[in-house]
Amino acid sequence: VVGSMDAHPSRYCATVRVQRPRQEIIEDLSYMVRELLIQFYKSTRFKPTRIIFYRDGVPEGQLPQILHYELLAIRDACIKLEKDYQPGITYIVVQKRHHTRLFCADKSERIGKSGNIPAGTTVDTNITHPFEFDFYL
Repeated sequence: VVGSMDAHPSRYCATVRVQRPRQEIIEDLSYMVRELLIQFYKSTRFKPTRIIFYRDGVPEGQLPQILHYELLAIRDACIKLEKDYQPGITYIVVQKRHHTRLFCADKSERIGKSGNIPAGTTVDTNITHPFEFDFYL
């Protein structure tokens, strides 16, 4: 698990654990997040008011279970650090394995020989989930 060590994410710290193969849930997440929060405090002299947690490698069918376990682990790490410490937590799951392809309707906006959409294009309506906060980037 890697965490930013400053308010302008440019310095990072990592904590590592051995985990069984095909184990999707990060087992020692609470301890790992606590370690990173301590390192953040040592680096900045303040605790973060928000935690943005990016997660990859979560099978769609296990998402609710993993989200529940890992979100509780992050909250537990905060409480173990300080009883009333409850920063805002944003949990983002990145999924790269999909079959969606996006194309520009306007030929003049296409990039390169492949006709890709411009880098940084974000799609968050029409083809996304009707009530979950998902998007294509």
